[in-house]
Amino acid sequence: MSALSGNTKILIVDDEQGIIDSLSIMLKRSGYYFEGTTNPLEAIEKVRNEHFDLMILDYLMVPIHGDEVVRCIRQFNTDLYILLLTGHKDLAPPLDTIKALDIQGYCEKSDRFDQLQLLIESGIKSINMMNTIKQFRDGLNRILQAVPKIYQLQPLGNILEDILIQLMPLLNSENAFILVDNISGNSNSKKSIFRGIGKYRAKIADFVPMLSSKMLEDIGKAKISKQPVKIQSGIILPLVNEFSECIGVLYVESVESLESDIAEGYKLLEIYAAQAASALTNAFLHSLLNMQNEELNRTYEQLRIRYMDTIEALRQVVDTKDEYMRGHSDRVSFYCVKIGNILGLSETEIETLRVAGLFHDVGKTGITDDILFKSDKLSAKEYEVIKKHPITGARILSVISMFKDVVPVVKCHHERIDGKGYPDGLKGDEIPFLARIVSVADAFDAMMSDRRYRSKLDLNSAIQQLIEGKGTQFDAGIVDVFVKMLDNYSEIEKELAAAFE
Repeated sequence: MSALSGNTKILIVDDEQGIIDSLSIMLKRSGYYFEGTTNPLEAIEKVRNEHFDLMILDYLMVPIHGDEVVRCIRQFNTDLYILLLTGHKDLAPPLDTIKALDIQGYCEKSDRFDQLQLLIESGIKSINMMNTIKQFRDGLNRILQAVPKIYQLQPLGNILEDILIQLMPLLNSENAFILVDNISGNSNSKKSIFRGIGKYRAKIADFVPMLSSKMLEDIGKAKISKQPVKIQSGIILPLVNEFSECIGVLYVESVESLESDIAEGYKLLEIYAAQAASALTNAFLHSLLNMQNEELNRTYEQLRIRYMDTIEALRQVVDTKDEYMRGHSDRVSFYCVKIGNILGLSETEIETLRVAGLFHDVGKTGITDDILFKSDKLSAKEYEVIKKHPITGARILSVISMFKDVVPVVKCHHERIDGKGYPDGLKGDEIPFLARIVSVADAFDAMMSDRRYRSKLDLNSAIQQLIEGKGTQFDAGIVDVFVKMLDNYSEIEKELAAAFE
């Protein structure tokens, strides 16, 4: 029996039973599994419902010729290897038709089947080669699809087993192991990570005695040369990552002979091993990065506390500088958060609102006392100074990168919907949405607070002022939400008292 015959399935299609019988003798002698049919329509259904590797097909048949049979089959099967036979050379299909239908071979009928047998042998070799390549291609696809798992927080041992499981079908194997001992790129590293499946599923202490001295020597050879080493029982693949570092080896026992002429197969195995090495390196770096991130997060949180303390100090300076403004920033922040929650904003947006409410007037630290504390009406020049405080506050906060989302809110909280606000005269949707919320909260609390130049308003008057400013000074939708919220103002006052007592 030919070594190539193996599991190959052949379908003979000829409307002469005598031709099928003659071919059967030759195929039996070569050890091939085959079936025959004289009905070309039945042949199409057989290929549709069963697996065949190769078809020997007569050209001139009834009720349809061989080229029509191929045309039908190619609509649902493009892998079947087809050899076309004809007993009439002059009636053979043109070469263009043979190419168009992807017919792999053509042979004239004769009393001897030498030429046909050579074509069959050549076809089976091609089929086996294509099957091998398809196996490796599918395996590579599987490992590439498995890569996202690597970025999940799972033990490296699990990743090792995933790599082995994906590789097993490529060599029809049940036994394999992966040994990684330089995953950090440090050749002096003494920590090894091991995983085996099949007969190699064992603890590393029990695994090492399973290897012969020759196997250990071959493993060392693969690692040093960074090249696959084929041995009688299988293949040893070095795991070389994208940094050209060999981080270990992958061994797969093969139940089939590893023929040296299957160069494409070995090249694909090398690609697979490189993918595995890269995956493991990435997983290790990801794990290391997580540890570093935890350290960074702790440092970041400490810095954040210091920054908050700094800004809080600035806010306290504003409150202390003007007794009428004491607590104003806290209340504006409180109202902003309440509005954000009602609007269903994200946690990030609500945090931005909270901080922007606290720091919206931090720019007033840059205003001189004679202007900030003036009880009379401000002059046009003095008012221009006051109007700069949003820009000053934005500049103060922009120094601190963690407040980058707060900066535009602080800068724009005195802009108006009708474009008559400051500092940039933005209008409508040009004004950041969160700044429009701060604007309403800021105005309401200012109206509800005593100032040097006026007494505070009562609740109804403040609400009326907000309503009158809808669509001109304030965002109408935000005012509606805020006014609705103020229906429970007595409860809000209790919350404020509890929050800042």
